[in-house]
Amino acid sequence: MSAHLYPKSYDVIVVGAGHAGAEAALAASRLGCETLLLTQNLDTIAQMSCNPSIGGIAKGQMVRELDALGGEMAKNTDATGLHFKTLNTGKGAAVRSPRAQCDKKAYQFRMKEVVESQERLDVKQDEAARAWTSGSRVRGIETKRGVRYEARAVVLTTGTFLKGMAHVGLHSYSGGRASDPAAELLSDDLRALGFSVDRMKTGTPMRVNARSVDFSACEPQPGDDPPVPFSHFSERIETTQLLCWLTHTNDLTHRIIQDNLDRSPLYSGKIKSIGPRYCPSIEDKVVKFPHHRRHLLFLEPEGWRTREIYVNGLFTSLPEDVQLTLVRSIRGLEKAELMRPGYAIEYDFCPPTQLKPTLETKAVEHLYFAGQLNGTTGYEEAAVQGFVAGANAALKLQGREPLVFGRDEAYIGVLIDDLVTKGVDEPYRMFTARAEHRLLLRSDNADLRLLERGAALGLVPLEMRDRFRRYRALVEAKLAGGGADEDEDALRPWTLAKAEAQAEIQSYYAQYIVRERRMVERLRRLDQVAIPESYPYAETLGLLNEAKQKLDRVRPRTLGQAARVPGVTPADIQVLMIQLEKRRRSRRLESAPACAPLVP
Repeated sequence: MSAHLYPKSYDVIVVGAGHAGAEAALAASRLGCETLLLTQNLDTIAQMSCNPSIGGIAKGQMVRELDALGGEMAKNTDATGLHFKTLNTGKGAAVRSPRAQCDKKAYQFRMKEVVESQERLDVKQDEAARAWTSGSRVRGIETKRGVRYEARAVVLTTGTFLKGMAHVGLHSYSGGRASDPAAELLSDDLRALGFSVDRMKTGTPMRVNARSVDFSACEPQPGDDPPVPFSHFSERIETTQLLCWLTHTNDLTHRIIQDNLDRSPLYSGKIKSIGPRYCPSIEDKVVKFPHHRRHLLFLEPEGWRTREIYVNGLFTSLPEDVQLTLVRSIRGLEKAELMRPGYAIEYDFCPPTQLKPTLETKAVEHLYFAGQLNGTTGYEEAAVQGFVAGANAALKLQGREPLVFGRDEAYIGVLIDDLVTKGVDEPYRMFTARAEHRLLLRSDNADLRLLERGAALGLVPLEMRDRFRRYRALVEAKLAGGGADEDEDALRPWTLAKAEAQAEIQSYYAQYIVRERRMVERLRRLDQVAIPESYPYAETLGLLNEAKQKLDRVRPRTLGQAARVPGVTPADIQVLMIQLEKRRRSRRLESAPACAPLVP
């Protein structure tokens, strides 16, 4: 059946309405583009498919960076959070990270309302079947129902839906997540367009009924009092806060798992793709770390109006009867009733070295990828990619400068540079250890680093920008030993106390920050040496064959990016530096005017 053309043409189409898709669509429409958000199910916009939490180690920093730029995730968290906790408070400021447990339905419904209320943003329910292209340029999307939507740019944020396959024990079924159908057509179309497509795995633990849990046998885990907002634009948290609880596995739990590995899809060979190293299943923990006699489990409420408890740390795809037996071996959960079993899910993704730092694909102009399609895991990693892809799609259409971050500017920059330069061989999760300049990338200074860029984009209200500038001037005055005559009301939601705390942190780490900035300047020199897009690596004498192959695949933009490509040695960079200088001198001589003839 031939497709029919929808009568309205769009500037940007975003496919998928998870955390990446919502931020992409909001960014593009708020930047003035007529945008379409296309999703399989309007009832699952921004659904929290796994843990209803936002933030965590390094992830919290990214959410605050996104907020400073004008994203929505932090505001949504503050409006729906039920347990706020700053992690690593006993350590230095560089690794302190905010985290919040949210009401999963409240989070989803508020984001749905924000998306559906946004000007210049249409939201429609259908499945994208293929990217509509003309030559090497995207023209829009064709849907499963046979509708063609025309657009000047497309952002794909497909999550775990591309040929998704869920596993509970040895029972497997097609699905993008529990109870949702997989998207079976789009990844084949991407292959036909020349993209490399591979498989990954992730998973989620079981949920138990709170009425069946003996909380008196568990250790209470209170949140911060008072809770600290995620968003720079929130003055306080108004929502009711709930407790989380701590328990742990034991020898019996581990024995049950060992006795049933033959029924595990992970260990029976049914699942062949690689899962996240830093969020492993309980099966992996027991098998790979047999010397650990117990593993911590956190019992986390999923909302104010539900009795579902998320058993954080008990990720599993064992059969449902085994899940019930093992969960009942745990202190406090001896009478637990499963409401949903844990499961694993495999899905298609596209290795991200096929992308530019703007998240535009190299093969098809104006086509952008974001989120788990790029091999990442986590709501936060998805959201910041969605924002960058949606913003860059709009900025390119408007002829404006692209939004690209250095590794010293934001965790967002570290994430995207890692993806497009190094690629992934397992689901990528952000950690503070991935950032070589993490002392500069603290959660407390995300506004000082990035809010002016959000304002320059036009995504931060002018009133808030002006209040932020007063706050920044106050921090600088306090660092210089000056006083403060600022009116507290004029600063809100920034406060005098916040300015004092910021000045104290900067003063305490002053010597280290100076040293870090010197290192940044040295590394930045390499990033200022541009490499032509068509540079002939294969013909460059002196480069190792491995370097030739990997540089040709990644096509780094700068010498600094080339130095970060795995397999490229310092000697390779020296060769490149010499060859680039020779090319530069050659071009300079070619462009020089001819000498005037000698006059006798």
